[in-house]
Amino acid sequence: MSATATQAAAPAARAAAPAAHGGAEPLLKMSELAERSGVSAGTIRHYLREGLLGAGEDIVRTSRNMAYYPAYYVQRIELIKRLQKQRFMPLRLIRGALEDHPERVQALIELEDRILERALAGADARGRTSMRAVRERYRIPRNVLERLAEIGVLSPTRGGYDREDVRIIEAIASFRAGGYDEALGFTVYDTLRYRDALKPLVREEVRALLDRLAGEVDVERATEIVAAGVEPLRELLGAMHTKLLLAELRRQRAR
Repeated sequence: MSATATQAAAPAARAAAPAAHGGAEPLLKMSELAERSGVSAGTIRHYLREGLLGAGEDIVRTSRNMAYYPAYYVQRIELIKRLQKQRFMPLRLIRGALEDHPERVQALIELEDRILERALAGADARGRTSMRAVRERYRIPRNVLERLAEIGVLSPTRGGYDREDVRIIEAIASFRAGGYDEALGFTVYDTLRYRDALKPLVREEVRALLDRLAGEVDVERATEIVAAGVEPLRELLGAMHTKLLLAELRRQRAR
């Protein structure tokens, strides 16, 4: 068959594909489902075997080797991928969540998207401080700032440092002014102790927060609650750290 004839036959072949139950979108072949969802056919078959795409009652099998799949599988597969990559959920937990509370899971993802959009918009609106201005203001050597960026504590762009980066730099400048410098063995790598300790805490905090907000309040109210908690949380962490630090110093003295 010529290329022209093949192209002419394609619409007819698609029109002949089975329709979804209720006359919704036409069902998809496995190759089409894989292309639209961005995962391999092997991954989709694994999801099917694990029950992540439901019981399969909407799949239409026209022969032993040919089947058509509902178009909503695309959104379900994308949701599974996000829960795996962004919320670090194993497939076993994803299956349970989708079976028990599919609407809540979708609300969680919607909330997550809106919070991310609002947070990024707020950060962009505040602007950045140039690298030169930071060096002049805080008198921290360039190589120290570059090393902090290399290890991921700071994340400057060509536009400079965002507000949280500047807060970190300001704190490091205060430490150095108080004697916490290289002469006593304090280096930029000491910051990793706090970053690595905070990562799992923040991940758990976000998970708990979203789980409580999703489906309980509307998205706009949820973003307001998150924004209102930023500064109190900063104060809470600082106060708790100070309390624990003093308690440990007293314990060391008692020894």
